Amino acid sequence: MTSQTTSPRKAAVVGAGQTGVTAALGLLDAGFDVTLYSERDQRELRDAVPATGTALIFGEAQDAEAKLGLPTYRDRAPLHTGLTVRVAGGGAELIAFDGAFHGFVGLAVDTRLKADERLTVFRERGGRFVVDTVTPERLDPIAAENDLTLVATGRGGLSQLFEIDTARTVYDAPQRTLLTVTVTGLPHDESVFAHRSPAGGGRSLFSIVAEQGEAWWGPYLHKDVGPSWAFLGWARPGSDWEKRFQAADSAESAHRIVTDLYRDYLDWDLPEVLATKVIPEDPHSWLKGAVRPLFRRGVGHTSGGHVVAALGDTAVAYDPIAGQGAQSGLIQAQRLVAAAAAHDGAFDDAWITEQYEAFLSFRAEDAAKVTRLFLSDPDFAEVGGEFFSAAAADPRFASALVSTLHQPQAAHSVNSVEDAHNLIAQVTGEDAATVLGRFQPAGRFSRSEYKGHVASEA
Repeated sequence: MTSQTTSPRKAAVVGAGQTGVTAALGLLDAGFDVTLYSERDQRELRDAVPATGTALIFGEAQDAEAKLGLPTYRDRAPLHTGLTVRVAGGGAELIAFDGAFHGFVGLAVDTRLKADERLTVFRERGGRFVVDTVTPERLDPIAAENDLTLVATGRGGLSQLFEIDTARTVYDAPQRTLLTVTVTGLPHDESVFAHRSPAGGGRSLFSIVAEQGEAWWGPYLHKDVGPSWAFLGWARPGSDWEKRFQAADSAESAHRIVTDLYRDYLDWDLPEVLATKVIPEDPHSWLKGAVRPLFRRGVGHTSGGHVVAALGDTAVAYDPIAGQGAQSGLIQAQRLVAAAAAHDGAFDDAWITEQYEAFLSFRAEDAAKVTRLFLSDPDFAEVGGEFFSAAAADPRFASALVSTLHQPQAAHSVNSVEDAHNLIAQVTGEDAATVLGRFQPAGRFSRSEYKGHVASEA
């Protein structure tokens, strides 16, 4: 009798960011022979580039990592237990609430740290890592040699292989100019940001200045210094904030811009901001830019007609205001790995399209809706007004509103003010008019009395 063995199926992943490495490691553990392509070597991926945003993830994305057998960093990263929100506009301080996360926590981990550690495991387990600039022309033979090819980067023109889905894409340009910087100098105990929540440094903070944009602070795990804090700001087109953000050209200048921003517009949080310091070990601890939110088709073809699949930001690009990009990429990767491991046939157009459409229905479309809500999209202006007012009036709805960052599916059926009122009633057990009737404008936000900034300046 002659024994027969089946060769493992071959997969290629192009792009060694957090999502690409996660998918590559997942496929490897599922029995595939996997090659991961990157235009940078491992050291450069860790130390020569900025992190791609704060990569804040919540329960569903953490569950996706756990299903792949990957660490979630909950034992290493400072945790987010809720989100405090303040809304100002027209010179008035209007809305304030503290929304607690129930049944889940958030954590923001430096994508360079995550990708580096997962890449190390990938290589130790026999994965093949190739440093190569993959162009559309180079992708053709790669796709020909593999049963499944995932594209997790838009670099080198690869995103153009995936047609923009005009039916799902709402915006024709970025909606905000972005600025982020990671800092030290603040602890994560109850003394920090105590004026916004009894949980203090366990909360992340979101502030809206209607005419200018939005600002966020949150606990962070940096690749070099460990527990730290990250700022992420969104400037409206034509605003003073936009002019300020565009002037950033280093971590130090970004930090000065943020400090001045809080002094001029967000003074209620200023003492904590004054206590922060840049990270000298990491000159790439800042980033500026803009993202056009869009959907692409999930399947593309190389010049030779070989099928490739879009993954992560290559498939769906979100404005990071609602923290959906990193989460969606991880969840999409986990779902693709699970589906591929269970599939016996070819990874053809039909299979890739089926998986992608299922992912869009499961999460991505709802995540885009929640992002539009936090962007103050005019189509959701009335809904947003009712939601934020209800959150200020009732802590139960405050928790439900901030939990849409974790499970955006809760917003699936909300397309009108009537729908918003139905959800308010469902969450609180009271008529929406009763809940909204308790709303009172903030009048004046409480100001920080944090003293750590005095010590840091001494």
